[in-house]
Parts: sequence; structure tokens; C-alpha cells
Amino acid sequence: MQTAPDGILAAIGETPLIRLDRLFPDSPVTFYGKLEGQNPGGSSKDRAALSMTLDAITTGAIVPGHTVLIESSSGNLGIALAQICRRLGIRFVCVVDPKTTTQNLALLAAYGAEVDLVTDSENGDYLPARLRRVQELLARHPHTFWTNQYANPLNAHAQESIMREVVAQLGGVPPDYMFIATGTCGTIHGCRSYSRRNGLPTRVVAVDAEGSAIFGHPRRPRLIPGHGAAIRPPLHHDDIADEVVHVGDQDCVVGCRTLATTEAILCGGSSGAVVSAADARRGRLPAGSTCVLVLPDRGERYLDTIYSDPWVNDQFGEIMHLWKRKTSC
Repeated sequence: MQTAPDGILAAIGETPLIRLDRLFPDSPVTFYGKLEGQNPGGSSKDRAALSMTLDAITTGAIVPGHTVLIESSSGNLGIALAQICRRLGIRFVCVVDPKTTTQNLALLAAYGAEVDLVTDSENGDYLPARLRRVQELLARHPHTFWTNQYANPLNAHAQESIMREVVAQLGGVPPDYMFIATGTCGTIHGCRSYSRRNGLPTRVVAVDAEGSAIFGHPRRPRLIPGHGAAIRPPLHHDDIADEVVHVGDQDCVVGCRTLATTEAILCGGSSGAVVSAADARRGRLPAGSTCVLVLPDRGERYLDTIYSDPWVNDQFGEIMHLWKRKTSC
């Protein structure tokens, strides 16, 4: 029985923290990027997926070769679980929806995951339908296990390691600000918990999507996946952040393209949201502050959307000037 990571799974965590000198070159604030896309599965979700899976094996809830693991995910957690399950010999069924990108579907297939597609939406959001489908599969099949990323405390606990690593990488000095995208609220919950438990003065800024219901706003259709949610996740609590910034779909694209043109970093939609939120708030941050942007995933999964000029033009019109003018090259 495997209860510790080995092989490719041992490479999860300890991701780079780099200084972002060119992103906001005129700012008196020092910005860093935590490159979670350098995890082997390509995102911060590797941490949570590994923790939840190994714990279930330890407790006997998962028996490799016998139990079927089921999860709802249209993106990074599904890919992380697919890789981990392939390594550990676990059958995995990923419940997805029509918004799941072709790249993500291809990655799931490459790792051997079984895909279950739901097509019913509520006001353009598929999460409620995906969760209902998970319950149907659990009731229909014996020997199944749901990691339940939306409520599993191990999701948040695993993400505490991000905050621990950041402090160590800054020489033991905690950052003044952390900008963190919210979805399941696992990452922000974990970083917040670590900071509070260790008495760190770091202010946590939650970056949510316009149209997301996480912080009590009316939900409405969203275009860019990776952050925001149609429900308030159980991992959310009222003291989860010091400040909340809501970012629109266009801002996500501009943030991604700005990061690519200034720093040559190709990141995903939620990373673009974090960059745009930091851009919107940087004028209010005290001079000399240290600010860490948690960049959750890589951008290759968005090549035919966020990084496609024709797609961007179709969705938003001509907005290339919004990032071209920011490049320092």
C-alpha cells in the first residue's frame, strides 16, 4: 500500500518563486510569482489531488485496482487526479461539461481517465449538474470514492505548503500581500490558515470572477474557467481574505497576455485574473511592500482561447493594445 509519493509524484510541490521585474516596472512594490504550473500535472491542484488520494489509500477508502475514484472537474484537478491515478493504478472517472477545453479532454484521455459529460446547465453554469452526476455515479456503482474537492479539508491543508514555501523562499520573511484566485477556496483557505496559525502579518487578497457566487454576488455566465464558482464552497469562511477583487473575463485575457509579453511566462486564465487584480490594486499598496502572485497553472491549455488572437477578437473585439502597450520589450 502506497502512502508516500514516489516517482513523478515526488516532484509535486517546491515550485519556483521568481521576481517579476518587468510586469509593473514603474511600481515601488516588489512583485513575485509563485509558479504552480511547474508541478508535474501543470497546476497547484497537484498538491490537493495527491493529499486527498494518498489519505484515502491510507484509510482504506481507496483500494488501488478495486476502487473507482470519481470527481467533478472541468480542468486542473481532473488532470492532476488522472496523472496520480495512472501512477497508483486507480480507475478514475472525471465528470466534465461542455466548457471543458479540448486540451484538457486530451490530457485526461492521455492519462487513461474515463470522461463522463453532463450537458444540463443552470443559467450557463454546469457545476450543479456535475455534482448531481457525481452522486448518481456513487449510488449506481459499488466500490467508489469521491475526493470532493469542494468540501474536503485536505484540499485546503495541502495548499498550506504554498505559503510555507513562499516564506522560506523569501528568506524566512513573510510577504506583505498574497493575491490568490478562488474556486474551491482550497488554496486561499490553506494559505490563510498557515498565516494565522504562525502569526504572519501577510494580507490575503482573494481574486474572484465576476459572476461568481463565492462571495455572495449574483451568479451569471462566465467565459474563462479556472476560478469562480456557481456555489459558495464549504471551504469558504467569512474570514478567508482581507480583501476581495472581482475580475472580468476580458481582464483575465489581458492579464495573461501582459504576463506573456512582459515576463515571457505563459499562464492560465486564473493567473491572468491574479495579474489583473494586482494591477488594479498596486497603486494602493505601500511603497516597499512585497507582493506574491500565486499563478495556479500553465498556459498551454489555453492556446486556442486566451492566446489565440482570432478567438480573443471574436469574444472581445480588438483589445490587443491593452497588453501591447504594457510590454517593456
